[in-house]
Amino acid sequence: MAAGPAVTSKQRQEMVRGVRTDVVCTAFSNAVLVVVTQYGKMGTLVYVDPDTVGDAVGRPSLSTKVLLGKDEGSPPPNSCGRTFPAVSVPLYTFAFQPLVHVCAKNLVAFVSQEAGNKPVLLAMALKDKTVEGIQALREVIRSCQVW
Repeated sequence: MAAGPAVTSKQRQEMVRGVRTDVVCTAFSNAVLVVVTQYGKMGTLVYVDPDTVGDAVGRPSLSTKVLLGKDEGSPPPNSCGRTFPAVSVPLYTFAFQPLVHVCAKNLVAFVSQEAGNKPVLLAMALKDKTVEGIQALREVIRSCQVW
């Protein structure tokens, strides 16, 4: 009996809010690769990993790490403009998430969940980072389901 392909891919090109967008999804045995580009480039590479400790309803929380590209954004200054010596990072750091991390989680959280909580490697080069744009991109990603 012949086994199926080791790697499965699906791609799609669509106009998303007036911008030509290419999406490629590839399923590997241990992870899913999603490429979303509106520039024809790979862009920023983000690793989205479901944590073993979940939230109150049993869903894993997601951690993100920029592997390649600009980890844009910086935390806003705190009210006194300094960090405290007893803490190695500024107190506000825990609540702040740069836009690249927010976009990554919103684009592929459902991919990880539907793929059995596999990690997702996301390459994104986006012109439109609005809420509406991210929602539209998520639907294009869903149409390329290979997981």
